Amino acid sequence: ARFPIFYSLREVVKEYHLVTPVSTDAEGRFLSHDRADHAARLRDVAFYNVTVFGRELHLRLRLNSRLVAPGARVEWWEENSTRSEPLLADCLYVGDVTDMQGTSVAISNCDGLAGVIRTEQEEFFIEPLEKGGHVTREEERRKGRTHVVYRSSDVKKPPVDHTADFIFHREICFRSLGGLKGLETLHGAVEQRGNGATRVRRQAADHVYNIEVLLGVDYSVAQFHGKEHVQKYLLTLMNIVNEIYHDNSLGAPINVVLVRMIVLSYEKSMSLIERGNPAQSLENVCRWAFLQQKEDEGDAEYHDHAIFLTRQEFGPSGMQGYAPVTGMCHPVRSCTLNHEDGFSSAFVVAHETGHVLGMEHDGQGNVCGDEVPMGSIMAPLVQAAFHRFHWSRCSQQELGRYLHSYDCLGDDPFDHAWPSLPQLPGIHYSMNEQCRFDFGFGYMMCTAYSTLDPCQQLWCSHPDNPFFCKTKKGPPLDGTVCAPGKHCFKGHCVWLTPEILKQDGNWGAWSKFGECSRTCGSGVQFRTRQCDNPAPTNGGRTCYGKNYEFQLCNSEECGRPSADFREEQCRMWDPYFEYQNSHHHWLPYEHPEASERCHLYCQSKETRDVVYMKRMVHDGTRCSYRDPYSICVRGDCAKVGCDSVIGSNLVEDNCGVCGGDNSTCEVIKGNITRSVKKQGTKKTLHLLVPSGARHLHIEEFKGTPHILALKNLETGQFFLNDEDEFPESRSVIEKGVEWEYHNDDDKETVLTSGPLSHAVLIMIRTIGDSKVTLSYKYFVAEEPEPSIENDVLAEDSLHFEWALKKWSHCSKPCGGGTQYTRYGCRRKADNKLVERLYCENIRKPQAISRSCNLMECSEPIWVTGDWEACSSSCGKSGFQLRSVRCIQPLSDGTSRSIHSKYCDQERPEARRPCNRHLCPPQWTVGIWSQCSVSCGNGTQEREVRCDAHENTVSLCPGSRPGNIRACQQPPCPSPYSATKVFPFESTASYARKTPTPLNCLSSAGLYGAWIVS
Repeated sequence: ARFPIFYSLREVVKEYHLVTPVSTDAEGRFLSHDRADHAARLRDVAFYNVTVFGRELHLRLRLNSRLVAPGARVEWWEENSTRSEPLLADCLYVGDVTDMQGTSVAISNCDGLAGVIRTEQEEFFIEPLEKGGHVTREEERRKGRTHVVYRSSDVKKPPVDHTADFIFHREICFRSLGGLKGLETLHGAVEQRGNGATRVRRQAADHVYNIEVLLGVDYSVAQFHGKEHVQKYLLTLMNIVNEIYHDNSLGAPINVVLVRMIVLSYEKSMSLIERGNPAQSLENVCRWAFLQQKEDEGDAEYHDHAIFLTRQEFGPSGMQGYAPVTGMCHPVRSCTLNHEDGFSSAFVVAHETGHVLGMEHDGQGNVCGDEVPMGSIMAPLVQAAFHRFHWSRCSQQELGRYLHSYDCLGDDPFDHAWPSLPQLPGIHYSMNEQCRFDFGFGYMMCTAYSTLDPCQQLWCSHPDNPFFCKTKKGPPLDGTVCAPGKHCFKGHCVWLTPEILKQDGNWGAWSKFGECSRTCGSGVQFRTRQCDNPAPTNGGRTCYGKNYEFQLCNSEECGRPSADFREEQCRMWDPYFEYQNSHHHWLPYEHPEASERCHLYCQSKETRDVVYMKRMVHDGTRCSYRDPYSICVRGDCAKVGCDSVIGSNLVEDNCGVCGGDNSTCEVIKGNITRSVKKQGTKKTLHLLVPSGARHLHIEEFKGTPHILALKNLETGQFFLNDEDEFPESRSVIEKGVEWEYHNDDDKETVLTSGPLSHAVLIMIRTIGDSKVTLSYKYFVAEEPEPSIENDVLAEDSLHFEWALKKWSHCSKPCGGGTQYTRYGCRRKADNKLVERLYCENIRKPQAISRSCNLMECSEPIWVTGDWEACSSSCGKSGFQLRSVRCIQPLSDGTSRSIHSKYCDQERPEARRPCNRHLCPPQWTVGIWSQCSVSCGNGTQEREVRCDAHENTVSLCPGSRPGNIRACQQPPCPSPYSATKVFPFESTASYARKTPTPLNCLSSAGLYGAWIVS
C-alpha cells in the first residue's frame, strides 16, 4: 500500500506527517524501533506507539488468525507460466487504542505498519515509505522505519471518473440465473459435477458464518502497487473489510476468510474487463471465478464467494462496484466486481458483498433512509467512513432474512485434519509466560509472597525487583498448571476431571421485540436469544429450540381495503427490471407448489411469463390468496387461524364468519340469458357482484364466441379479458383476490374464493349474434329480509312450473363427457316458457345427467407459428420468436387449444438466436460534461470512441466527431462587487458531496452497483 514512485506525497495527500512507530510493552514502554523485534509477528498480541498529528497513540493489537485460511496460497499468473506461494498469515492485526473510547484498528505488520486507525472523530491511514537504497537493515533497526500518517479526508482524489461521491443502485432480477447471461451452461456443469461428489462439511461453531473468499486481482492493481508489495496491501485491505463485517450493528457473526488469491497477467486482465460495460465485465469475472473453482468441495481452497479488484474503468464514469443481489453460495452468481482505489475501497467491497448477501440500499425499498446521514454501509450515497460507519437496522433484517439459507457459510475453513487444540487456553502457557504477555519482557510469576491459591489472581514480579509485584486483578487462564497434576479452573487450583470441564449451554434472556414488518395488515416482529448463559464448552450440550420467536403485530386493516402486499413487491420492479430486452408491468403470481409461495414470483402483464425474482417475500405477506390469515415469516409459511392466533386451525365458513357453521350464509344463484340483436363487438352488462361476496362461480351453459370480461367497479378498469387480451385459461390476481378463468373450447368459467373488496361487473364482449346464457352462484352474509307470505307461494305454483328445456353442452369434446338437463320456467296456461323469476319460489327438479361424446380423443400435438423478424441486425443479442401451442384435433376437423402438459413430445423451440455477428464499426459519443467555468466563456468535453471489434479508430467511417466545444455562462461579476466569492473546490470530500440526481437505469441482471457523479 505504498505510494507509487512517480507520485510525490504532495500529489496524493493535502497534509501528512512522517513518523517512526516504536514497539512497546503493554504499558507503552519502549522496546525497539524494529517492528519485528521480540517475535512480534509470532505473538498473539503486539503494542506500538505512533505519534499522529502531535498526539501519541498506544496501539493495542491482537493477531487476526482467522483472516487467512490454513493452506491458502497466492498464485501469480504470467504469460506462459504460473507460480504460487503460501499467503502471509502471521502479520495481520486488529485492536484498539488504549484509553480511548470507540476506537478500532485494522493494521498489518508484514513489512512496516500499514492500515487504518479509527477514532470517534476521524480516521488515519498509516503506510511505510519505500526504503531508500542507502538505508541499511542495521540502520533501520537502530533508527526505525519512516512511515507516513495522513487523514482519510486529506486524500486527493484522482480525476473525476475515479471519485466516489454518489452511489446508484441498479437492481434487476433475471430469469433462471438472475441476469448473468451466457452462464446457463456453466450452471448445468455445476449440477453434473455436483452429482459426482459431495462436499465434506466442516461445520462452524454455532451462529458463526464464514465467507470463504477467492480474491482475484488484475494486472492494473499489481502494477500500481508493485508486485513486491501488492500481496501485503491486499491482505491489509481485506483485514479492513473483515473488521467492517465484525461491527456489532450487523447483528450476526460473519468472518471474511481468504482461501485463495490470484494475481492475473496483463493479457488475462484485458480479456475480463470490457471498458464501459459493467454487466459484461461482471459476467466475465463470474465466469472466470467459476472456472477457478476446485473440483473437490472438501478442498481447502474451495471458495464460497469471489471478490475481483481492478483499476480499469469497467462502467460509467465513477462506477465503483457491481454485484448480483442475493447470489451468495450460488455457483456462478456469488461474485463482485470492485474498483480498487486505496484503503477506502474496503467499503466498496463490503457494500457489494452486502448486496450478494441480500441487502438493499437504505431508503430504497425499505424504511431506513433516516440512517443514511449517519454513515450506513448500504447507503445509496457514500456516507460511510472509518470513523463513522454502521449497518442499518434494515441491513440487519435483510441479512437475517436470507442468512440461514446460505448453507455454504456454515463451513469452518480452520477445522481441517489439524491436531486438535487443547480444551483449555492455559494448558500450554505457564504463569511466567502469561506475566510476560501482561506486562512485558522480564516479568515472571511473583514468588516473594505466599498465597493460599495461586489461581485466584495472577501476580507478576518486576524484572529488576522481585519484591515489587503487580496484578491486573484477573486469574490465570483456565488450564494453567498450578501444582503437580493440578490446573487453574475458574479461579481455583483443582484436579481436572471430564465432568468439571464439561459445561452445557443454556439460553440467555430474550431480547425485546423489534419493529413490526408492516404498518398495517398483519406484520410480524421478532425477538432473539443467544445460547450464552452459559455457552456450551468442552463437549457440553448445546441449547435446544429456536433462537428467535415472532408475534403478530399491526393486525388492523390497511386504509386501502384493496391493498395487496405481494402486488406491491412485484410492482416496485416495473421501472427497474428489464426482461427480454424490454420493461414490463409485473403482477403478483402464486406458485402452485406450497413450498415456493413465500418466494417472490411475478408475472408479466404483457407476455404472462413468470419470473422468479431471486428473493423471499417480505415478512407478513400472505402465503396464499386462498388463505387470508396465514403469513410468510423468513421464507416459511406460518399457519394463522381466523382468530389471529399462530398455529390455530380455526377457519371461516362460506360467508366469512370465523368458526361459523354456514347458518348465517345466504346463497345467491341464478341464470341469465341475453340475445345479441346487433352484430359487432361491444360489451354488455350482465351481472353485478357486490363487495363481500365469496366463493363465486360463473359458468357458460355452452361454448359461444362471446368472451367474459371482468371490471373493477371501484377503479373502472378491466382486469380480465380486456379488448387487447387473448382469452386463454389462466389465473389472475387483482387487488388481493385470485380469480381462476377457464376457457374450454369457448365454454368459459370464472371462479374465486373471495372475499371481494369491491363490486365487480361481469360483462360480455359480444362477437356475432348468438345467444349467451350464464349461471352464477356466490355466498354473502345473510341480511334480514321480509318473509314471503304463503299465499304468494301458492299463487306462483298454480300458474307456473319448471319444465324440461334442453340438454346442456357436453363437458368434454371427446373421451366421454357428461351433460345435464336444463329447466326453464313455463306458464301452465299456454305452456310457453317465461322469465325464470316467475318460478323463483317454486322448487326446481333435480337435474338428470347422461354420457356424451364417447368417441376416443386424438393425440395432442404441438403446432408452431412463423418466426418473427430478428430483434437485432447484428451484435450478440439478436433473437427470433414464434408461437408454440399444444392442440388436440377433434373428429369434426376442428381443433382446440389445451394445456402444454398434455403434449408428450418435446416442445418445439420458441426462441432462437439470429444475426449473431459483429456489428460494423461506428462512432459512439458520450454526453457533454458541465461547462468548465461557472461564468464567462468555457469549454465542454465528451467521450468519443470507435466501437469496433479490433478497437481500431481507422475502421470507423467518416471523420471523428468532436470531443470539445465552447460553452457560455452568465457574465462574471465585477471584481469590485461586494459579494464574497468562495473558491471552487474541485474534489469534494468522500461523504459530503451533493449528489447529482440520476434516473434509475436498467440492465440485464439482478445487480447492485455503486456509481459516482
